[in-house]
Amino acid sequence: MREEYDYTVNSMDENSEVNGMNNMNNMNNGYNGFSADGGSPKKNKKHTGAKIVASLMAMALVSTGSIGIYRQFENKNTAGTTVVETAEASAVENAADTVAKKAKAENVSIIKPEETNSGALTTEEAVEKVLPSVVGIESSFTMTTQNNGGNFFNFGGFGGFDFGQSQQPQTQTATATGTGVVITEDGYIVTNAHVIYDSEYGAGLADSISVLLNGEDNYDAEVIGYDTDCDLAVLKIKAKGLTAAEFGDSDELKLGESVIAIGNPLGFELMDTVTSGIVSGINRQISINDKSMTLLQTDAAINSGNSGGPLINKYGQVIGINSSKMSASYSETSIEGIGFAIPSNETAKIVDDIMEYGYVTGKPQLGISCQDVTETISKMYNLPIGVYITAVTDDSAADKAGLQSGDIIIKVDGEDITNYEELKAKKNEHKAGESLELTYVRSGNEDTVTVTLDEAVAEKQ
Repeated sequence: MREEYDYTVNSMDENSEVNGMNNMNNMNNGYNGFSADGGSPKKNKKHTGAKIVASLMAMALVSTGSIGIYRQFENKNTAGTTVVETAEASAVENAADTVAKKAKAENVSIIKPEETNSGALTTEEAVEKVLPSVVGIESSFTMTTQNNGGNFFNFGGFGGFDFGQSQQPQTQTATATGTGVVITEDGYIVTNAHVIYDSEYGAGLADSISVLLNGEDNYDAEVIGYDTDCDLAVLKIKAKGLTAAEFGDSDELKLGESVIAIGNPLGFELMDTVTSGIVSGINRQISINDKSMTLLQTDAAINSGNSGGPLINKYGQVIGINSSKMSASYSETSIEGIGFAIPSNETAKIVDDIMEYGYVTGKPQLGISCQDVTETISKMYNLPIGVYITAVTDDSAADKAGLQSGDIIIKVDGEDITNYEELKAKKNEHKAGESLELTYVRSGNEDTVTVTLDEAVAEKQ
């Protein structure tokens, strides 16, 4: 079906139109530009929670392992809003030489309860079994802030207005602390991606990452690979003879089963904190920064710094990687004991992919760069609300289907979408090789096309 739209762009060419949309979005706090898709141990110095030496405001959005990054930004949560806290997820990314090296570490193996050499352990025995595999992780980030004496607005191609004197961007260093789990004797470690990568404020991959063993030995860490959609990362340190954690079968978990969390809440001053609880929920579909994840729920205390640490069962096996918690922001609502972990079976698959290929296989990709057409932009330029394609990658799924720069995607599989996150969520319901139907508007005309999705591969750092 084709439907007519009568719209103009006020005599702006394609580039001017995109720039105009860009800046109008910026003014309304709605900009979203998207791409389609160690050494010898050193004795540890005294560590504290992550700090920036300056006059700063504490960041209210603290994912359970990020951290204690304190940043010079204002929290934007509205009163009464309940949020699940972690850093924003983004595209598949990995270290530069991962694929070439084809890491030869052993894959993570899932051991079912009946395959263990012993029966259920006491809490003390379970902790004693896993504790040697738990490490501290410290990441150093460079944060860039724009400290303007005024505001400058540029309406794509029409010039701008400068209210006050603009100043140069300023850079500061911030450190973040989290937790990790040793998965091989020769130094491979799993943690959360948001412990080593910040996408919420654009800091990106940490400038340096160190791993603290036994509370005293510090190793420089290499990033083998990470995936911010799955919120998992694999690190490598130059060490031998480590104690690898045993991974249990998360599919065997029962509601009410006892579990234990181990981690480094609020930094290394409280390293190896042990909390206990039960499995409060299984296969929870939780939305984190508009991204859906299937997670375990527990009432074991999980706090900032616990991210990447193990959630273990009564056999002393890792059955989840602690990643997030529910919290209430600027409201009188009190939320306690709602934490989440990435199931061990999912973790094992993702880690194995990262270690073998350098990225998570089977993830779908359209091959476009795009940005949102918000309600404000829609009214100003008489455009349909949806996702504006700014570029199409050559020979990508979108290119093969005939999509072009300037098209505005308004529906996926027959359902309306209003922004990129909705488009991504719909895309991620499919696997690479599967097809979806996109409805788009081009030059005022509505049309529909079927797209066979490519597999997303890692971008080199």
